[in-house]
Amino acid sequence: MGHRRIKLTDQLRRAIDGSGKSRYAIAKETGIDEATLSRFMHGKGGLSMDGWDLIAGYLGLDLVVAPRPRTKKNR
Repeated sequence: MGHRRIKLTDQLRRAIDGSGKSRYAIAKETGIDEATLSRFMHGKGGLSMDGWDLIAGYLGLDLVVAPRPRTKKNR
């Protein structure tokens, strides 16, 4: 049984959607351009690392590095 990895961009999109905050409020409070945030949410553009930091801080998120499960292939 394999684990499907969820991309960081998808995780951040889910966190934004589940935050209860409007995209407008997030953009205004973080200083990220509303159009940039909209493009990111629709998969049409990316965010800078500074943008990631701003949103993560605003939403109270931490990046956690989890080790990959060992398989016969990567031993």
